[in-house]
Amino acid sequence: MRLLITDPVAIAVDAGDVVSLRAEDASGGFGVLAGHADFLTVLSISVVSWRHADGRAGYCAVRGGILTVSGGSDVSIATREAHVGDDLDQLETVVLAGYRAHIESERMERTASARLRMQAIRHMIEALDGAPKAIDL
Repeated sequence: MRLLITDPVAIAVDAGDVVSLRAEDASGGFGVLAGHADFLTVLSISVVSWRHADGRAGYCAVRGGILTVSGGSDVSIATREAHVGDDLDQLETVVLAGYRAHIESERMERTASARLRMQAIRHMIEALDGAPKAIDL
């Protein structure tokens, strides 16, 4: 199988000799072998692992993404961020923890932004309530 993992700025993995792949979506972990049915899923923050024809293992931490299997021989992953590494433990602890911390930071920023918008709307309503009313003649 051919495996292609891309993020917005680079091709992280382009391997043509992959015999098996493991990934994770919201329903849990799953595997892909040659001849797999066409498939589309949204990946969780996780480490994708695969095995080359010569037995070597490959690992890539992904910050979510879309995985597609087409024609039973092409697996493509488009992700926001990808880190390829040889040390599975390091990818799982350091990189995934960083991804999760980044997501939490984004969540807090969105919450703060929503609070500011609501505060601005309240001030506009208060200002409009205190404005002189038009008189109907």
